[in-house]
Amino acid sequence: MSKCTEIHPICPVEATVYGYYPNVGGNAFLLTIFIICTVSQLSLGVKYRLRAFTTVMVIGCLLEALGYIGRLMMSKNPWSGVGFRLQVICLILAPSFLAAGIYLTLKHLVLYIGPENSRLAPKWYTWIFISCDAISFLMQAAGGAAASSSDGGSAAETGNNIMIAGIAVQVVTMGICGLLAVDLPGGRSGTGAVGQVIRPSWMFRFYLSASAAAFIAIFIRCIYRLPEMAGGWGNPLMRKEEEFIVLDGMMIAVACLLVSIAHPGIFFPAISSREGETSKTQAKSTHPVDSEYPMGSVPASS
Repeated sequence: MSKCTEIHPICPVEATVYGYYPNVGGNAFLLTIFIICTVSQLSLGVKYRLRAFTTVMVIGCLLEALGYIGRLMMSKNPWSGVGFRLQVICLILAPSFLAAGIYLTLKHLVLYIGPENSRLAPKWYTWIFISCDAISFLMQAAGGAAASSSDGGSAAETGNNIMIAGIAVQVVTMGICGLLAVDLPGGRSGTGAVGQVIRPSWMFRFYLSASAAAFIAIFIRCIYRLPEMAGGWGNPLMRKEEEFIVLDGMMIAVACLLVSIAHPGIFFPAISSREGETSKTQAKSTHPVDSEYPMGSVPASS
């Protein structure tokens, strides 16, 4: 973005894209959280055999950690080209993987609360939302690479516009997914396959609540990123670290912590590869209440 490589009278910190020295304490704190979440997701994923979910979550958490390593590099030298590229690319792309993790669980959620309760067939949650997430990811990756590797001018502006379009696709995708998810009866009492009134267990409710909160946190981050990027490199909003730490860093940290604490392997074991393979068989079993709510739900008293 500039020929400057370090702080100098002719290359002051005010002339950098962000205009400040990234706060060491705040960024180190977030780095620690993402390292913990990476290790947690990897260990729990191996234990509960959640290959796809674990892959996207570990990549997402790891990218966040790398992004904050980049910001810590910039706290020593705001002109660090490596630090700048690392944090731009990694922090832009990471939420796409985290959102993908939530999309992957929706298919299994719909299968176990009953496909008839969803406006969309279970398989389409994966196909539609993962595909849109992939498109968003590719757009942001291409834009981020172009913007961070250019020396300014039209190339940087073009890259920035591509990133904005990718984030916009992500926001729309998450918005539609959120509307469909809100319509699901998973967190409240419902009617089973034979007309029984069923009540989901506290573990299932906790899992749903944590997943919903994580989804909202990622959504808030994506909405924040739209005006932050739309103003162009070095715009006033981009130069406010407090807003970035709260609306980007903390939102994603909260999402990662929630998904790690309320891990589906523990609170929604039906998603595990071992049990997931038998979902169709269970749905046709002679115990429809258990197949509808596998998390220990019980018939509500009449």
